[in-house]
Amino acid sequence: MSTLQARTSTSTSERPVDRRSFLSALQGQPAFGFIGPNWFASVMGTGIVANAAATLPVKVPGLLLFARTVWVLDVILLAVISTATIIHWTQHPRTARGHLDNPAMSHFYGAPAMALMTVGAGALLVGQPLVGQATAVGMDFVLWTAGTLLGLWTAVAVPYKAFTTHEVKPDAAFGGWLMPIVPPMVSAATGPLLIPHLPAGQWQLTMQLACTMMFGLTIVASLVVITMIWTRLVHHKVGAAAAAPTLWIVLGPLGQSITAAHTLGATATGVYPAPYGRAFEAMGLVYGAPMWGFAMLWLALVIAITIRTVRAGMPFSLTWWSFTFPVGTVVTGTSGLAAITGAHFLAVAAVLFYAGLLLAWGTVAVRTGRGVFSGHLLRAPA
Repeated sequence: MSTLQARTSTSTSERPVDRRSFLSALQGQPAFGFIGPNWFASVMGTGIVANAAATLPVKVPGLLLFARTVWVLDVILLAVISTATIIHWTQHPRTARGHLDNPAMSHFYGAPAMALMTVGAGALLVGQPLVGQATAVGMDFVLWTAGTLLGLWTAVAVPYKAFTTHEVKPDAAFGGWLMPIVPPMVSAATGPLLIPHLPAGQWQLTMQLACTMMFGLTIVASLVVITMIWTRLVHHKVGAAAAAPTLWIVLGPLGQSITAAHTLGATATGVYPAPYGRAFEAMGLVYGAPMWGFAMLWLALVIAITIRTVRAGMPFSLTWWSFTFPVGTVVTGTSGLAAITGAHFLAVAAVLFYAGLLLAWGTVAVRTGRGVFSGHLLRAPA
């Protein structure tokens, strides 16, 4: 097992502890001593539950009310984890600065960027009845801008560290390598929500083009990394059990790119002159359908790998949040394809994927809550 896999498997893995009392597992360790950027994955995973509900091609009584409740919970969760991160940086600056030098943890700097944009998109998709349109647009603009800038930084800074200073073993490639390069695709998928609220002309054109370029940034880089992950699996097999959930992260750029192709196509005809607007509108199907096929292949593979790993023993860790956001992007991508094609089987698939997302989110959220209460998820990495 590689050093990177060992770090991933032990960074937050479950230990036998007394969970009957609050923070009993800390055993004198500081509660905010080891809050890494990977904690923001819980914000991503919670937010996508709300956002995906808003895109489903079927109407379910009470679903949007549920989505709004989850979005409010996600806003609170973002505030709590952001505060914990600030406390961590204030009280433990040396540890905090070391996250970027860690060849496993550094990749999860993409999580804060995606968390910000997920909450921002939720403001427009489900939060407007609660906060009003003006506030929702303002929230999304601020969070999308901050998330995009942070995501562009991670897309450059983290690979640069990997290229220049990280010690990387031949069998080190894992799903987390996608985390720093996926945020621009989240920008591409959610940026079009803001286009109708921008002044016509150059403002809308700039946003449309910027989102399209960020689409290209992530999809090309993701295909390179996915190839490396496939190669590692062929030559070095699945590896550490606790790292197996990160293979689900591959679904993130696949599902999010299908979503982005749809959302970019929806706004293209109002921004680009003919015939380019229609061409981008067609891209939602021309690109989305073939990529959905590959996403289904990967989904089948990771389900089989996960079942095999669970049978052998897969300890709980924060990497289990990989079961949520990537699946949510498959829901939104499938919903987009169902909307533009009218295919009933895609509508059914979107609902089934959403049901799976709810099951995964509920399971991981409860276990994370227990881990925080006992303190074992807050302990220093082994």
